[in-house]
Parts: sequence; C-alpha cells; structure tokens
Amino acid sequence: MANHISSEKRARQSEVRRLRNRANMSAMKTATKKVIEAVQKKDFSNIAELLRAAQSVIAKTRKKGTIHKNNMARRISRLTAYVNKARNAQ
Repeated sequence: MANHISSEKRARQSEVRRLRNRANMSAMKTATKKVIEAVQKKDFSNIAELLRAAQSVIAKTRKKGTIHKNNMARRISRLTAYVNKARNAQ
C-alpha cells in the first residue's frame, strides 16, 4: 500500500488509466474480430464498412495513448492486407 500522499495519488491515477486502457483495447479487439469473422464467413457485402470502423477504432486507441504508433500502423496494415487477400481470392 502507498504511504505518501503523492504515491497514493499515483496509485489512483494508475488504476483509472489501467481501466481506460483496458476498455480501449477491448473495443479495438472487438472491431478487429468483427472484420476477421466477416472475412471467414465470406460476407463481403459490408466488409468495407467494418474495415473502416476497425481502422477508426485502432487509430482512436492510438490517439488516447493506449498503444504505440507503430503498433497501430502494424495492426491496420495487417488487417487491410488480410481483407485484400481474401477479396482477391474470391
């Protein structure tokens, strides 16, 4: 347990940030899974909308500081490549 006032404040801040980061990561993973599931089901009718939404959520997660910019770029790049590969194979 924290003994100083400043360390108590730091513990409170860390807990709030941990919960916020957890929610952001969960939203990002959910958006990504929706795109992957649509590709696996070969449901290309709304794949562009899902991909755009997932890219937006990933970028917002980066903007909030939950992930590094290279992590964001890698996730978006791999997801887009996955969708494009599936489209071309169809």
